[in-house]
Amino acid sequence: MISTRKLTISAMVVALYIVLIYITQGISFGAYQIRIATSLYALAYAFPFLIVPMGIGNLISNFLFGGLGIFDMVGGFGVGILTTGIIVLMRRAGLSAWWAMIPIILVPALCVPLWLSPLIGVPYWALVINLLIGQTIPGVVGATLVKALVSRRTMVALMGAIK
Repeated sequence: MISTRKLTISAMVVALYIVLIYITQGISFGAYQIRIATSLYALAYAFPFLIVPMGIGNLISNFLFGGLGIFDMVGGFGVGILTTGIIVLMRRAGLSAWWAMIPIILVPALCVPLWLSPLIGVPYWALVINLLIGQTIPGVVGATLVKALVSRRTMVALMGAIK
């Protein structure tokens, strides 16, 4: 059963994702993407129920601000779910929150060019390299954010209360 607390946290995180995309849309779309909002994917390390909401946040952002149509919207939804799903699996495997940066960097960099390349006419590997560079910042920010959060007693208590 989905609790009110989970729904509230999910809605707040999706809203924050969309606001961050809006504020940073100049650097969040195109061949070079520094999507600061994807650093929020790391929150799935602390809150595994955020897998689908993060996909929804990406889908809505691509709809509102992306302008590349249904492929970008559905692709972004899939990338959000895949990235956060891997982060949740890493936590279950006992890996440190620092490992969350790896899927935040690699999954968008390898997957987004699959549809972005034909849509904008840039070669796949050129986009991969651009996205690897661009996603490094959100990867480090996300891992740092979650590492700081999971070390706080109030956050640990909240994580325990929402299992």
